Amino acid sequence: MANLFGVAAVQMQVVPWDSSRTVERMEQRLRYIRQVFPWVNLVCFPELCPASTAPLEPRPPGYTWDATAEVIPGPLTERLAAIARRYQVWLQPGSIYERDGDAIYNTALVFSPQGELIARYRKMFPWRPWEELAGGQEFCTFDIPDVGCFGLCICYDGWFPEVVRTLVWMGAEVILHPALTGTVDRSAELVIEQAHAIFNQCYMVNVNAAPTAGCGRSIMVDPHGRVLQQAGTHEEILTEMIDLDLVRQVRELGSIGLNQHLKQLRDFDGEFPIYVQGIRQGVLFRDLGPLRLPRNLNYHEETGS
Repeated sequence: MANLFGVAAVQMQVVPWDSSRTVERMEQRLRYIRQVFPWVNLVCFPELCPASTAPLEPRPPGYTWDATAEVIPGPLTERLAAIARRYQVWLQPGSIYERDGDAIYNTALVFSPQGELIARYRKMFPWRPWEELAGGQEFCTFDIPDVGCFGLCICYDGWFPEVVRTLVWMGAEVILHPALTGTVDRSAELVIEQAHAIFNQCYMVNVNAAPTAGCGRSIMVDPHGRVLQQAGTHEEILTEMIDLDLVRQVRELGSIGLNQHLKQLRDFDGEFPIYVQGIRQGVLFRDLGPLRLPRNLNYHEETGS
């Protein structure tokens, strides 16, 4: 018998720099999903959605990027918990700015249908050098009883295959991956999501913000790497009944009935030097310059032209 679980990914616009009004819009969409898709069990939103971050929109005078940062629990998380409880759904509201002492993190949350905060993940790879936030150090998976194991990562984390592979190594069968991408590399990210699903034989649920905060094109991919749903560039709600038994089937019988690569990785008797000796010891990294904003190659310091 299939182990079915309803998931919705809400590709929505935020109200730029207005967290309260954006959370109202999030609740409106939850209300709609509850009425139209009562079989949906988990609802996901884009990265920094409750924080109303809109990088392409001008900020109000005096507004700082961390204006909505708060400790957890705090007023924003309590409000999100109440929404999850009110609509009786597993809620992954994207991420918020979390303040912990002097550090501020980009933190993804998961609330149970009872309104309990059951998972918190700090983005490990902020988008350097543009995103000036502290990076997290801990991977995050959580179990939904009688369903399966889910993992969390945020936006640019997806460009580091070690993150998703570690979550799968920890047992994750579904990766929830909120994003806030408004740049031309969104096309590459769609390929990356399929690659993660194929390499790790898992579901990928990647929800991006709609314009003008992001450029949309949210995507859901199954353990074979097949695209189940892909949004356009406008506001849209993707819904899918995923089957956790399919993950176990693909891992046991192979991708598209052929490649049992996770089993072969398990049985590999050798060692991977990158993990034994450390990343920084690799020849690749010896000649790389510092992490910095790309230079204008047409600019000449001597003439200033």
